[in-house]
Amino acid sequence: MPTFTIVAGARPNFMKIAPIIHAIQKQQKNGKNLKFRLVHTGQHYDKKMSGDFFEQLNIPEPNANLGGGGGTQAEQTASIMVAFEKELMENPTDLVIVVGDVTSTLACSIAAKKLCIDVAHVEGGIRSGDLSMPEEINRMVTDSITDHFFTTSEIANENLRKSGFPESKIHFVGNTMIDTLIAQMPRFQKPEGAIFDGLEKEKYFVMTMHRPANVDQEQKLKAMIDAILEGTQGLPIIFPVHPRTAKNLQAIGIDAPNLHMCEPLGYLEFNYLVKNAKGVITDSGGITEEASVMNVPCVTLRDNTERAETIHLGTNELVGTDPAKLRPYLEKIMNGDWKQYQGIPMWDGKTADRIVSILMETYQ
Repeated sequence: MPTFTIVAGARPNFMKIAPIIHAIQKQQKNGKNLKFRLVHTGQHYDKKMSGDFFEQLNIPEPNANLGGGGGTQAEQTASIMVAFEKELMENPTDLVIVVGDVTSTLACSIAAKKLCIDVAHVEGGIRSGDLSMPEEINRMVTDSITDHFFTTSEIANENLRKSGFPESKIHFVGNTMIDTLIAQMPRFQKPEGAIFDGLEKEKYFVMTMHRPANVDQEQKLKAMIDAILEGTQGLPIIFPVHPRTAKNLQAIGIDAPNLHMCEPLGYLEFNYLVKNAKGVITDSGGITEEASVMNVPCVTLRDNTERAETIHLGTNELVGTDPAKLRPYLEKIMNGDWKQYQGIPMWDGKTADRIVSILMETYQ
């Protein structure tokens, strides 16, 4: 009986593992001999960033929590590697499944391969080309030791081919995060709180910002917020604030009546807001995917992206980190002159089924 260990560590991971778990459970109900063990590395340990996702996405409680949160990048990587090595030695497995590009993805891949255990990377092959991003290092190192790549796009496939990986390792299956989005859309719910009560459909913006290039320099952060406030012409802006951003916003004293800062939201609440927004302003990668599939205009405050398909076929535009370049994009959104979602191949809600079918054929 094949046994798979599925790793989740940070907020985006939970949306990506949920459909894989559900697809395995479906095969188990059909009488297939499959076992999985869910390991939470503890990289994000705030309830809003972790526990809520298990509840909302109907994921079982993890079999183990490694408690690997906190510390520097190196400290966190080391802590997770030590704990995950022990986990694998006590609970042997045929395959470790990692998702995305967070510290846990890198740490658990290395620990598994040093124990001669196969690694499958869900969302393998994506690249931004920006080595200043920790996530890019995580992607490159993880992919260099991966046995099975489950890819989201033809762009990712080509990146892997250029790196010399054989076609037999590359499985173009789609995007498990979109599986979750499609499955959960009927359950989206409006967040509770006074700042959400008066919101009207397509008459507000959703914003997220957390990357160092945007939030670590106080004057640049102030200039970006000012440009956003000007370009959105007084419409409400809902801004779930990452802890590092909150600290820096306090220092520069931003105060605008239409800028509504709030705690990080649950998955169902946040995507309710995105689905009904006039537009999204973000420096996140995953949100650009969700906004595109929901046909919501999205501007990305980054100089590069590892999700180019959201620009070519989705509703995303790469604006950069210069506040002066933002105005024409926001004008287009305000004027209703934005491109429409074209449909991204394989982003159809069936990715996890394809992944589990391949795993069942490979590990019989």
